[in-house]
Amino acid sequence: MSDSETVPSATAGTAAESLPPANAPASPPRAPGSAPALPQQALEIASGYAFTGPALDLGALIWDGTCLPDAQIRIPLPMLNRHGLVAGATGTGKTKTLQLIAEQLSAQGVPVFLADVKGDVSGISAPGEMNDRVRSRSAEVHQRWTATGFPAEFYALGGIGHGIPVRATVTSFGPVLLSKVLQLNQTQEQSLGLIFHYADQKGLDLLDLKDLRAVVTFLTSDEGKAELTNIGGLSPATAGVILRSLTAFEAQGMADFFGEPEFDTAELLRTAPDGRGLISLLELPAVQDRPQLFSTFLMWLLADLFHDLPEVGDADKPKLVFFFDEAHLLFNDASKAFLDAITQTVRLIRSKGVGIFFVTQTPRDVPSDVLAQLGNRVQHALRAFTPDDQKALKATVKTFPNSPYDLEELLTGLGTGEAVVTVLSEKGAPTPVAATRLRAPESLMGPVEATVLDEAVRSSQLYARYAQAVDRESAYEKLTAARTSGGAKGPDEMKPKEAETPRAPKEDPSVVQQVVGSGMFKSLARSVGTQIGREITRSLFGTARRRR
Repeated sequence: MSDSETVPSATAGTAAESLPPANAPASPPRAPGSAPALPQQALEIASGYAFTGPALDLGALIWDGTCLPDAQIRIPLPMLNRHGLVAGATGTGKTKTLQLIAEQLSAQGVPVFLADVKGDVSGISAPGEMNDRVRSRSAEVHQRWTATGFPAEFYALGGIGHGIPVRATVTSFGPVLLSKVLQLNQTQEQSLGLIFHYADQKGLDLLDLKDLRAVVTFLTSDEGKAELTNIGGLSPATAGVILRSLTAFEAQGMADFFGEPEFDTAELLRTAPDGRGLISLLELPAVQDRPQLFSTFLMWLLADLFHDLPEVGDADKPKLVFFFDEAHLLFNDASKAFLDAITQTVRLIRSKGVGIFFVTQTPRDVPSDVLAQLGNRVQHALRAFTPDDQKALKATVKTFPNSPYDLEELLTGLGTGEAVVTVLSEKGAPTPVAATRLRAPESLMGPVEATVLDEAVRSSQLYARYAQAVDRESAYEKLTAARTSGGAKGPDEMKPKEAETPRAPKEDPSVVQQVVGSGMFKSLARSVGTQIGREITRSLFGTARRRR
Protein backbone atom coordinates (compact mmCIF):
# COMPACT_ATOMS: atom_id res chain seq x y z
CA MET A 1 0.00 0.00 0.00
CA SER A 2 1.28 3.43 -0.82
CA ASP A 3 0.05 6.77 0.38
CA SER A 4 0.15 10.03 -1.52
CA GLU A 5 3.92 10.29 -0.99
CA THR A 6 4.95 6.74 -1.78
CA VAL A 7 2.58 5.99 -4.67
CA PRO A 8 4.81 7.56 -7.37
CA SER A 9 7.62 5.13 -6.59
CA ALA A 10 5.23 2.20 -6.52
CA THR A 11 3.70 3.15 -9.82
CA ALA A 12 7.03 3.48 -11.57
CA GLY A 13 7.24 -0.29 -11.84
CA THR A 14 10.16 -0.86 -9.43
CA ALA A 15 10.64 -2.17 -5.95
CA ALA A 16 13.20 0.48 -5.05
CA GLU A 17 11.06 1.80 -2.21
CA SER A 18 10.25 -1.67 -0.83
CA LEU A 19 11.22 -2.41 2.72
CA PRO A 20 13.18 -5.71 2.97
CA PRO A 21 13.16 -7.93 6.05
CA ALA A 22 15.58 -6.84 8.76
CA ASN A 23 17.74 -9.95 8.36
CA ALA A 24 17.88 -9.86 4.54
CA PRO A 25 21.26 -9.31 2.86
CA ALA A 26 21.75 -6.06 1.00
CA SER A 27 20.92 -6.27 -2.69
CA PRO A 28 20.22 -3.79 -5.49
CA PRO A 29 16.57 -3.06 -6.27
CA ARG A 30 15.00 -5.08 -9.06
CA ALA A 31 11.95 -4.54 -11.25
CA PRO A 32 9.08 -6.95 -10.55
CA GLY A 33 9.62 -10.15 -12.50
CA SER A 34 13.30 -9.48 -13.26
CA ALA A 35 14.94 -11.21 -10.30
CA PRO A 36 17.11 -14.04 -11.69
CA ALA A 37 16.56 -16.07 -8.50
CA LEU A 38 12.86 -16.56 -9.32
CA PRO A 39 11.81 -20.01 -10.56
CA GLN A 40 11.08 -19.98 -14.28
CA GLN A 41 7.28 -20.34 -13.94
CA ALA A 42 7.16 -17.72 -11.20
CA LEU A 43 9.27 -15.42 -13.38
CA GLU A 44 6.81 -15.83 -16.25
CA ILE A 45 3.89 -14.96 -13.96
CA ALA A 46 5.66 -11.97 -12.43
CA SER A 47 6.65 -10.60 -15.84
CA GLY A 48 2.95 -10.27 -16.64
CA TYR A 49 2.65 -7.66 -13.87
CA ALA A 50 5.74 -5.58 -14.72
CA PHE A 51 3.73 -2.62 -16.00
CA THR A 52 5.48 0.54 -17.16
CA GLY A 53 2.68 2.98 -16.35
CA PRO A 54 0.95 3.93 -13.09
CA ALA A 55 -0.44 0.97 -11.16
CA LEU A 56 -1.79 -0.01 -7.76
CA ASP A 57 0.23 -2.44 -5.62
CA LEU A 58 -1.64 -5.50 -4.36
CA GLY A 59 1.15 -7.60 -2.87
CA ALA A 60 3.80 -10.20 -3.64
CA LEU A 61 3.64 -13.44 -5.61
CA ILE A 62 3.29 -16.75 -3.79
CA TRP A 63 4.91 -19.71 -5.53
CA ASP A 64 5.31 -23.22 -4.14
CA GLY A 65 4.18 -21.95 -0.74
CA THR A 66 6.82 -19.21 -0.60
CA CYS A 67 6.25 -15.45 -0.78
CA LEU A 68 8.53 -13.86 -3.40
CA PRO A 69 8.69 -10.12 -2.58
CA ASP A 70 10.69 -9.31 -5.74
CA ALA A 71 7.65 -10.36 -7.79
CA GLN A 72 5.10 -7.62 -7.16
CA ILE A 73 1.46 -8.11 -8.24
CA ARG A 74 -0.23 -4.92 -9.44
CA ILE A 75 -3.24 -3.45 -11.30
CA PRO A 76 -2.71 -0.81 -14.03
CA LEU A 77 -4.50 2.37 -13.03
CA PRO A 78 -6.12 2.96 -16.45
CA MET A 79 -7.69 -0.53 -16.29
CA LEU A 80 -9.67 0.19 -13.12
CA ASN A 81 -12.64 1.33 -15.20
CA ARG A 82 -12.85 -2.18 -16.73
CA HIS A 83 -14.65 -3.31 -13.58
CA GLY A 84 -13.71 -6.08 -11.18
CA LEU A 85 -14.68 -8.66 -8.58
CA VAL A 86 -13.42 -9.21 -5.04
CA ALA A 87 -14.76 -12.54 -3.79
CA GLY A 88 -14.14 -15.04 -1.01
CA ALA A 89 -15.62 -16.73 2.02
CA THR A 90 -16.42 -14.81 5.19
CA GLY A 91 -13.29 -13.88 7.13
CA THR A 92 -10.81 -14.26 4.27
CA GLY A 93 -10.00 -10.55 3.96
CA LYS A 94 -12.29 -9.17 1.23
CA THR A 95 -13.04 -5.98 3.12
CA LYS A 96 -9.35 -5.30 3.73
CA THR A 97 -8.66 -5.84 0.03
CA LEU A 98 -11.18 -3.23 -1.07
CA GLN A 99 -9.79 -0.94 1.63
CA LEU A 100 -6.30 -1.51 0.24
CA ILE A 101 -7.37 -0.67 -3.32
CA ALA A 102 -9.52 2.30 -2.26
CA GLU A 103 -6.60 3.85 -0.35
CA GLN A 104 -4.31 3.75 -3.37
CA LEU A 105 -7.00 5.08 -5.69
CA SER A 106 -7.50 8.01 -3.34
CA ALA A 107 -3.75 8.60 -3.24
CA GLN A 108 -3.74 8.70 -7.04
CA GLY A 109 -6.46 11.38 -7.05
CA VAL A 110 -9.32 9.01 -7.99
CA PRO A 111 -12.61 9.43 -6.05
CA VAL A 112 -14.03 6.20 -4.60
CA PHE A 113 -17.53 5.09 -3.60
CA LEU A 114 -17.86 2.32 -1.01
CA ALA A 115 -21.18 0.69 -0.13
CA ASP A 116 -20.37 -0.44 3.40
CA VAL A 117 -23.08 -2.87 4.48
CA LYS A 118 -21.48 -4.03 7.73
CA GLY A 119 -20.12 -0.66 8.78
CA ASP A 120 -16.53 -1.85 9.20
CA VAL A 121 -14.82 0.32 6.55
CA SER A 122 -15.24 3.68 8.27
CA GLY A 123 -11.71 3.29 9.64
CA ILE A 124 -10.35 4.25 6.22
CA SER A 125 -10.62 7.85 7.39
CA ALA A 126 -8.19 7.29 10.29
CA PRO A 127 -4.49 6.31 10.35
CA GLY A 128 -3.83 2.63 10.94
CA GLU A 129 -2.07 1.16 13.95
CA MET A 130 1.26 -0.62 13.72
CA ASN A 131 1.25 -4.04 15.37
CA ASP A 132 3.04 -7.35 14.99
CA ARG A 133 0.77 -8.56 12.19
CA VAL A 134 1.17 -5.37 10.16
CA ARG A 135 4.92 -5.36 10.75
CA SER A 136 5.23 -8.98 9.68
CA ARG A 137 3.08 -8.59 6.58
CA SER A 138 4.83 -5.42 5.36
CA ALA A 139 8.21 -7.13 5.75
CA GLU A 140 7.03 -10.24 3.85
CA VAL A 141 5.86 -8.27 0.81
CA HIS A 142 8.49 -5.49 0.93
CA GLN A 143 5.94 -2.78 1.72
CA ARG A 144 7.02 0.55 3.18
CA TRP A 145 4.05 0.89 5.52
CA THR A 146 3.02 4.32 6.84
CA ALA A 147 -0.05 4.93 9.00
CA THR A 148 -2.32 7.12 6.88
CA GLY A 149 -5.93 8.29 7.03
CA PHE A 150 -7.75 9.21 3.84
CA PRO A 151 -10.32 11.96 3.12
CA ALA A 152 -13.84 10.54 3.49
CA GLU A 153 -17.49 11.57 3.47
CA PHE A 154 -20.09 9.44 5.25
CA TYR A 155 -23.62 8.99 3.87
CA ALA A 156 -26.75 7.14 4.99
CA LEU A 157 -29.88 6.33 3.00
CA GLY A 158 -32.58 8.78 3.99
CA GLY A 159 -30.63 9.54 7.15
CA ILE A 160 -31.22 6.00 8.49
CA GLY A 161 -28.09 5.50 10.59
CA HIS A 162 -24.91 7.56 10.72
CA GLY A 163 -24.16 9.77 7.76
CA ILE A 164 -25.32 12.63 5.57
CA PRO A 165 -28.85 11.77 4.38
CA VAL A 166 -29.16 10.61 0.77
CA ARG A 167 -32.57 11.11 -0.85
CA ALA A 168 -34.07 11.02 -4.33
CA THR A 169 -37.37 12.35 -5.61
CA VAL A 170 -39.96 9.95 -7.00
CA THR A 171 -39.95 11.95 -10.23
CA SER A 172 -36.23 11.46 -10.81
CA PHE A 173 -36.50 7.79 -9.91
CA GLY A 174 -38.93 7.34 -12.75
CA PRO A 175 -41.69 4.81 -13.52
CA VAL A 176 -39.50 2.10 -15.05
CA LEU A 177 -37.16 1.71 -12.09
CA LEU A 178 -39.95 2.13 -9.56
CA SER A 179 -42.01 -0.53 -11.33
CA LYS A 180 -39.12 -2.97 -11.04
CA VAL A 181 -38.71 -2.53 -7.31
CA LEU A 182 -42.47 -2.64 -6.79
CA GLN A 183 -42.46 -5.90 -8.79
CA LEU A 184 -45.27 -4.74 -11.05
CA ASN A 185 -46.21 -6.70 -14.15
CA GLN A 186 -46.11 -5.21 -17.64
CA THR A 187 -49.68 -3.88 -17.56
CA GLN A 188 -49.18 -2.30 -14.15
CA GLU A 189 -45.86 -0.80 -15.29
CA GLN A 190 -47.59 0.78 -18.28
CA SER A 191 -50.23 2.26 -16.00
CA LEU A 192 -47.58 3.66 -13.68
CA GLY A 193 -45.92 5.21 -16.72
CA LEU A 194 -49.18 6.96 -17.58
CA ILE A 195 -49.45 8.25 -14.02
CA PHE A 196 -45.95 9.74 -14.20
CA HIS A 197 -46.69 11.25 -17.61
CA TYR A 198 -49.91 12.82 -16.34
CA ALA A 199 -48.16 14.30 -13.29
CA ASP A 200 -45.40 15.68 -15.50
CA GLN A 201 -47.81 17.32 -17.91
CA LYS A 202 -49.89 18.88 -15.11
CA GLY A 203 -46.96 20.20 -13.14
CA LEU A 204 -47.64 17.84 -10.23
CA ASP A 205 -44.21 17.26 -8.71
CA LEU A 206 -43.76 13.75 -7.34
CA LEU A 207 -41.25 14.40 -4.60
CA ASP A 208 -42.12 11.67 -2.12
CA LEU A 209 -44.35 8.61 -1.88
CA LYS A 210 -47.36 10.53 -0.57
CA ASP A 211 -47.31 12.60 -3.76
CA LEU A 212 -47.49 9.47 -5.90
CA ARG A 213 -50.22 8.02 -3.69
CA ALA A 214 -52.22 11.24 -3.98
CA VAL A 215 -52.04 11.25 -7.80
CA VAL A 216 -53.04 7.58 -8.05
CA THR A 217 -55.96 8.18 -5.71
CA PHE A 218 -57.05 11.27 -7.65
CA LEU A 219 -56.96 9.50 -11.02
CA THR A 220 -59.30 6.77 -9.73
CA SER A 221 -61.69 9.22 -8.08
CA ASP A 222 -64.94 10.50 -9.63
CA GLU A 223 -63.29 13.85 -10.35
CA GLY A 224 -60.09 12.50 -11.88
CA LYS A 225 -60.88 9.22 -13.63
CA ALA A 226 -61.71 11.01 -16.88
CA GLU A 227 -58.26 12.61 -17.02
CA LEU A 228 -56.63 9.56 -18.64
CA THR A 229 -59.59 8.43 -20.71
CA ASN A 230 -58.08 9.52 -24.01
CA ILE A 231 -54.82 7.64 -23.39
CA GLY A 232 -56.04 4.37 -21.93
CA GLY A 233 -57.29 5.19 -18.46
CA LEU A 234 -56.36 3.64 -15.12
CA SER A 235 -58.43 0.73 -13.87
CA PRO A 236 -59.36 0.63 -10.16
CA ALA A 237 -57.87 -2.87 -9.92
CA THR A 238 -54.47 -1.75 -11.25
CA ALA A 239 -54.53 1.35 -9.07
CA GLY A 240 -55.24 -0.89 -6.07
CA VAL A 241 -52.22 -3.07 -6.87
CA ILE A 242 -49.99 -0.01 -7.15
CA LEU A 243 -51.25 1.43 -3.87
CA ARG A 244 -50.78 -1.88 -2.06
CA SER A 245 -47.27 -2.20 -3.47
CA LEU A 246 -46.46 1.30 -2.26
CA THR A 247 -47.64 0.35 1.22
CA ALA A 248 -45.35 -2.70 1.27
CA PHE A 249 -42.56 -0.58 -0.17
CA GLU A 250 -42.90 1.94 2.67
CA ALA A 251 -42.92 -0.89 5.21
CA GLN A 252 -39.38 -1.77 4.06
CA GLY A 253 -38.20 1.71 5.03
CA MET A 254 -38.29 3.30 1.59
CA ALA A 255 -40.35 6.34 2.54
CA ASP A 256 -37.41 8.17 4.14
CA PHE A 257 -35.32 7.71 1.02
CA PHE A 258 -37.73 9.64 -1.23
CA GLY A 259 -37.90 13.40 -0.86
CA GLU A 260 -35.85 16.56 -0.94
CA PRO A 261 -33.21 17.86 -0.93
CA GLU A 262 -32.26 15.33 -3.59
CA PHE A 263 -28.70 14.06 -3.52
CA ASP A 264 -26.49 15.31 -6.34
CA THR A 265 -24.32 12.40 -7.49
CA ALA A 266 -21.68 14.90 -8.65
CA GLU A 267 -20.70 15.03 -4.97
CA LEU A 268 -19.10 11.60 -5.47
CA LEU A 269 -16.62 12.97 -8.03
CA ARG A 270 -14.84 15.39 -5.72
CA THR A 271 -11.22 15.45 -4.63
CA ALA A 272 -9.79 16.71 -1.35
CA PRO A 273 -7.85 20.00 -1.13
CA ASP A 274 -4.58 18.02 -1.12
CA GLY A 275 -5.48 16.40 -4.46
CA ARG A 276 -6.39 12.98 -3.13
CA GLY A 277 -9.63 11.40 -4.25
CA LEU A 278 -12.51 11.71 -1.81
CA ILE A 279 -13.78 8.37 -0.49
CA SER A 280 -17.58 8.38 -0.20
CA LEU A 281 -18.78 5.78 2.31
CA LEU A 282 -22.45 4.81 2.18
CA GLU A 283 -23.03 3.38 5.64
CA LEU A 284 -25.65 0.61 5.40
CA PRO A 285 -25.61 -1.39 8.67
CA ALA A 286 -28.97 0.13 9.65
CA VAL A 287 -30.58 -1.10 6.41
CA GLN A 288 -28.67 -4.31 5.69
CA ASP A 289 -31.87 -6.28 6.31
CA ARG A 290 -33.65 -4.22 3.61
CA PRO A 291 -31.97 -5.35 0.39
CA GLN A 292 -34.66 -3.77 -1.76
CA LEU A 293 -33.76 -0.35 -0.38
CA PHE A 294 -30.07 -1.03 -0.98
CA SER A 295 -30.34 -2.36 -4.52
CA THR A 296 -32.84 0.31 -5.59
CA PHE A 297 -30.56 3.11 -4.52
CA LEU A 298 -27.54 1.63 -6.30
CA MET A 299 -29.44 1.34 -9.55
CA TRP A 300 -30.65 4.92 -9.31
CA LEU A 301 -27.17 6.14 -8.44
CA LEU A 302 -25.63 4.42 -11.45
CA ALA A 303 -28.36 5.62 -13.78
CA ASP A 304 -27.97 9.18 -12.52
CA LEU A 305 -24.21 9.12 -13.03
CA PHE A 306 -24.58 7.54 -16.45
CA HIS A 307 -26.93 10.29 -17.56
CA ASP A 308 -24.76 13.16 -16.36
CA LEU A 309 -21.22 12.04 -17.19
CA PRO A 310 -19.83 12.63 -20.69
CA GLU A 311 -18.18 9.93 -22.77
CA VAL A 312 -14.42 9.79 -22.11
CA GLY A 313 -13.34 6.49 -23.66
CA ASP A 314 -10.00 5.17 -22.41
CA ALA A 315 -8.58 7.63 -19.88
CA ASP A 316 -5.33 7.73 -17.90
CA LYS A 317 -7.31 7.02 -14.75
CA PRO A 318 -10.96 6.51 -13.80
CA LYS A 319 -13.20 9.40 -12.84
CA LEU A 320 -14.71 7.27 -10.10
CA VAL A 321 -14.48 3.68 -8.84
CA PHE A 322 -17.42 1.98 -7.10
CA PHE A 323 -17.13 -0.85 -4.60
CA PHE A 324 -20.39 -2.68 -3.91
CA ASP A 325 -19.85 -4.68 -0.72
CA GLU A 326 -22.22 -7.63 -0.18
CA ALA A 327 -23.11 -7.54 -3.88
CA HIS A 328 -25.53 -10.47 -3.54
CA LEU A 329 -27.98 -8.00 -1.99
CA LEU A 330 -28.07 -6.22 -5.32
CA PHE A 331 -29.04 -9.34 -7.25
CA ASN A 332 -31.10 -11.43 -4.82
CA ASP A 333 -34.75 -11.79 -5.85
CA ALA A 334 -34.26 -9.30 -8.68
CA SER A 335 -36.52 -9.61 -11.71
CA LYS A 336 -35.04 -10.34 -15.12
CA ALA A 337 -35.85 -6.80 -16.23
CA PHE A 338 -33.98 -5.39 -13.26
CA LEU A 339 -30.95 -7.61 -13.95
CA ASP A 340 -31.01 -6.61 -17.60
CA ALA A 341 -30.95 -2.96 -16.58
CA ILE A 342 -27.98 -3.54 -14.28
CA THR A 343 -26.13 -5.44 -17.01
CA GLN A 344 -26.71 -2.65 -19.49
CA THR A 345 -25.59 -0.01 -17.03
CA VAL A 346 -22.39 -1.88 -16.13
CA ARG A 347 -21.61 -2.40 -19.79
CA LEU A 348 -22.09 1.23 -20.81
CA ILE A 349 -20.85 3.18 -17.80
CA ARG A 350 -17.25 2.09 -18.42
CA SER A 351 -17.06 4.56 -21.31
CA LYS A 352 -17.97 7.30 -18.83
CA GLY A 353 -14.79 6.57 -16.86
CA VAL A 354 -16.53 4.77 -13.98
CA GLY A 355 -15.20 1.45 -12.71
CA ILE A 356 -17.32 -0.95 -10.66
CA PHE A 357 -16.03 -3.62 -8.27
CA PHE A 358 -18.50 -6.13 -6.87
CA VAL A 359 -17.56 -7.57 -3.48
CA THR A 360 -19.25 -10.84 -2.52
CA GLN A 361 -18.65 -14.40 -1.33
CA THR A 362 -18.61 -16.36 -4.58
CA PRO A 363 -18.64 -15.39 -8.26
CA ARG A 364 -21.95 -17.27 -8.49
CA ASP A 365 -23.55 -14.35 -6.60
CA VAL A 366 -23.06 -12.24 -9.75
CA PRO A 367 -25.12 -12.99 -12.91
CA SER A 368 -23.02 -14.40 -15.73
CA ASP A 369 -23.75 -11.46 -18.05
CA VAL A 370 -22.34 -9.09 -15.44
CA LEU A 371 -19.49 -11.41 -14.43
CA ALA A 372 -18.30 -11.51 -18.04
CA GLN A 373 -17.59 -7.77 -17.84
CA LEU A 374 -15.40 -7.94 -14.72
CA GLY A 375 -11.84 -7.97 -16.06
CA ASN A 376 -10.03 -7.60 -12.71
CA ARG A 377 -10.38 -10.48 -10.26
CA VAL A 378 -9.21 -10.85 -6.66
CA GLN A 379 -10.41 -14.23 -5.39
CA HIS A 380 -9.88 -15.01 -1.72
CA ALA A 381 -10.23 -18.47 -0.18
CA LEU A 382 -13.35 -20.57 -0.78
CA ARG A 383 -14.70 -23.29 1.47
CA ALA A 384 -15.72 -26.72 0.19
CA PHE A 385 -17.56 -28.24 3.15
CA THR A 386 -20.73 -29.22 1.29
CA PRO A 387 -21.62 -30.49 -2.21
CA ASP A 388 -22.89 -27.02 -3.07
CA ASP A 389 -19.58 -25.54 -1.92
CA GLN A 390 -17.67 -27.98 -4.10
CA LYS A 391 -19.84 -27.13 -7.08
CA ALA A 392 -19.22 -23.40 -6.49
CA LEU A 393 -15.48 -24.07 -6.23
CA LYS A 394 -15.36 -25.90 -9.56
CA ALA A 395 -17.43 -23.15 -11.20
CA THR A 396 -15.07 -20.49 -9.85
CA VAL A 397 -11.99 -22.28 -11.18
CA LYS A 398 -13.51 -22.35 -14.68
CA THR A 399 -13.76 -18.56 -14.70
CA PHE A 400 -9.96 -18.13 -14.49
CA PRO A 401 -7.48 -18.31 -17.38
CA ASN A 402 -5.27 -21.39 -17.70
CA SER A 403 -2.83 -21.53 -14.83
CA PRO A 404 0.16 -23.59 -13.63
CA TYR A 405 -1.52 -23.67 -10.20
CA ASP A 406 -3.91 -26.37 -9.07
CA LEU A 407 -6.60 -23.78 -8.43
CA GLU A 408 -9.06 -26.11 -6.69
CA GLU A 409 -6.43 -26.97 -4.12
CA LEU A 410 -5.03 -23.45 -3.94
CA LEU A 411 -8.37 -21.70 -3.41
CA THR A 412 -9.23 -23.90 -0.43
CA GLY A 413 -5.79 -23.46 1.14
CA LEU A 414 -5.30 -19.70 0.94
CA GLY A 415 -4.77 -17.93 4.26
CA THR A 416 -6.38 -14.70 5.44
CA GLY A 417 -5.02 -11.81 3.40
CA GLU A 418 -4.07 -14.05 0.47
CA ALA A 419 -5.84 -14.23 -2.87
CA VAL A 420 -5.67 -15.48 -6.44
CA VAL A 421 -5.37 -12.50 -8.78
CA THR A 422 -5.75 -11.87 -12.48
CA VAL A 423 -6.21 -8.39 -13.94
CA LEU A 424 -6.19 -6.69 -17.31
CA SER A 425 -2.79 -5.61 -18.53
CA GLU A 426 -2.07 -2.19 -19.99
CA LYS A 427 -2.98 -3.67 -23.39
CA GLY A 428 -6.28 -5.05 -22.09
CA ALA A 429 -5.22 -8.71 -22.06
CA PRO A 430 -5.69 -10.91 -18.93
CA THR A 431 -2.56 -11.31 -16.85
CA PRO A 432 -1.36 -14.73 -15.64
CA VAL A 433 -3.12 -16.09 -12.57
CA ALA A 434 -1.06 -15.16 -9.51
CA ALA A 435 -1.41 -16.38 -5.94
CA THR A 436 -0.74 -13.24 -3.94
CA ARG A 437 0.06 -12.28 -0.37
CA LEU A 438 -1.66 -8.93 -0.08
CA ARG A 439 -0.32 -5.75 1.42
CA ALA A 440 -1.70 -4.32 4.65
CA PRO A 441 -4.00 -1.28 4.49
CA GLU A 442 -2.42 1.85 5.91
CA SER A 443 -5.65 3.15 7.42
CA LEU A 444 -7.46 1.77 10.46
CA MET A 445 -8.65 -1.80 9.87
CA GLY A 446 -11.98 -1.54 11.64
CA PRO A 447 -14.75 1.00 12.33
CA VAL A 448 -14.12 4.36 13.93
CA GLU A 449 -15.97 5.26 17.12
CA ALA A 450 -19.58 6.37 16.63
CA THR A 451 -18.85 9.74 18.25
CA VAL A 452 -15.97 10.32 15.83
CA LEU A 453 -18.18 9.34 12.92
CA ASP A 454 -20.97 11.68 13.99
CA GLU A 455 -18.51 14.54 14.41
CA ALA A 456 -17.12 13.96 10.92
CA VAL A 457 -20.64 14.00 9.48
CA ARG A 458 -21.66 17.23 11.20
CA SER A 459 -18.43 18.99 10.24
CA SER A 460 -18.88 18.17 6.56
CA GLN A 461 -19.72 21.07 4.25
CA LEU A 462 -22.51 18.89 2.81
CA TYR A 463 -24.31 18.40 6.12
CA ALA A 464 -26.11 21.73 6.03
CA ARG A 465 -27.13 21.09 2.42
CA TYR A 466 -28.71 17.66 2.91
CA ALA A 467 -29.37 17.08 6.61
CA GLN A 468 -32.78 18.73 6.92
CA ALA A 469 -35.61 17.22 4.88
CA VAL A 470 -37.69 19.72 2.90
CA ASP A 471 -41.38 19.19 2.14
CA ARG A 472 -42.27 21.91 -0.33
CA GLU A 473 -45.53 22.18 -2.23
CA SER A 474 -45.94 19.25 -4.58
CA ALA A 475 -48.65 16.95 -5.95
CA TYR A 476 -50.11 16.07 -2.54
CA GLU A 477 -50.54 19.69 -1.47
CA LYS A 478 -51.89 20.82 -4.85
CA LEU A 479 -54.49 18.07 -5.04
CA THR A 480 -55.51 18.57 -1.42
CA ALA A 481 -55.92 22.31 -1.98
CA ALA A 482 -57.98 21.69 -5.11
CA ARG A 483 -60.39 19.43 -3.27
CA THR A 484 -60.81 21.73 -0.28
CA SER A 485 -61.51 24.65 -2.62
CA GLY A 486 -64.50 22.91 -4.16
CA GLY A 487 -63.23 20.32 -6.61
CA ALA A 488 -60.25 19.09 -8.48
CA LYS A 489 -58.65 21.29 -11.09
CA GLY A 490 -59.22 20.36 -14.67
CA PRO A 491 -56.48 19.60 -17.17
CA ASP A 492 -56.15 23.19 -18.40
CA GLU A 493 -55.97 24.61 -14.89
CA MET A 494 -53.15 22.32 -13.73
CA LYS A 495 -51.18 22.38 -16.96
CA PRO A 496 -47.88 24.26 -16.54
CA LYS A 497 -47.06 27.10 -18.90
CA GLU A 498 -44.35 25.23 -20.75
CA ALA A 499 -46.88 22.53 -21.69
CA GLU A 500 -49.23 25.08 -23.28
CA THR A 501 -47.58 24.98 -26.70
CA PRO A 502 -49.08 24.02 -30.05
CA ARG A 503 -46.79 20.98 -30.22
CA ALA A 504 -47.87 19.35 -26.96
CA PRO A 505 -51.14 17.75 -28.18
CA LYS A 506 -49.40 16.29 -31.21
CA GLU A 507 -46.56 14.74 -29.21
CA ASP A 508 -48.57 13.38 -26.27
CA PRO A 509 -49.19 9.91 -27.76
CA SER A 510 -45.47 9.47 -28.46
CA VAL A 511 -44.62 10.28 -24.87
CA VAL A 512 -47.09 7.70 -23.62
CA GLN A 513 -45.75 5.10 -26.02
CA GLN A 514 -42.17 5.61 -24.89
CA VAL A 515 -43.14 5.41 -21.22
CA VAL A 516 -44.72 2.01 -21.75
CA GLY A 517 -41.88 0.70 -23.90
CA SER A 518 -43.02 1.44 -27.44
CA GLY A 519 -40.98 0.40 -30.45
CA MET A 520 -40.65 4.09 -31.31
CA PHE A 521 -38.42 4.61 -28.27
CA LYS A 522 -35.04 4.42 -30.00
CA SER A 523 -35.87 6.78 -32.82
CA LEU A 524 -37.54 9.33 -30.57
CA ALA A 525 -34.65 9.19 -28.08
CA ARG A 526 -32.42 10.77 -30.72
CA SER A 527 -34.57 13.92 -30.67
CA VAL A 528 -32.55 15.42 -27.83
CA GLY A 529 -33.16 18.94 -29.11
CA THR A 530 -36.80 18.78 -28.01
CA GLN A 531 -38.47 18.48 -24.62
CA ILE A 532 -39.86 15.09 -25.66
CA GLY A 533 -36.41 13.87 -26.71
CA ARG A 534 -34.91 14.84 -23.37
CA GLU A 535 -37.61 12.98 -21.46
CA ILE A 536 -37.02 9.82 -23.49
CA THR A 537 -33.27 9.99 -23.00
CA ARG A 538 -33.80 10.29 -19.25
CA SER A 539 -36.16 7.35 -19.18
CA LEU A 540 -33.60 4.98 -20.73
CA PHE A 541 -32.72 3.72 -17.24
CA GLY A 542 -36.04 4.62 -15.65
CA THR A 543 -34.90 7.99 -14.37
CA ALA A 544 -35.69 11.63 -15.14
CA ARG A 545 -33.34 14.53 -14.57
CA ARG A 546 -34.93 17.87 -13.71
CA ARG A 547 -32.63 19.66 -11.31
CA ARG A 548 -29.73 20.34 -13.71
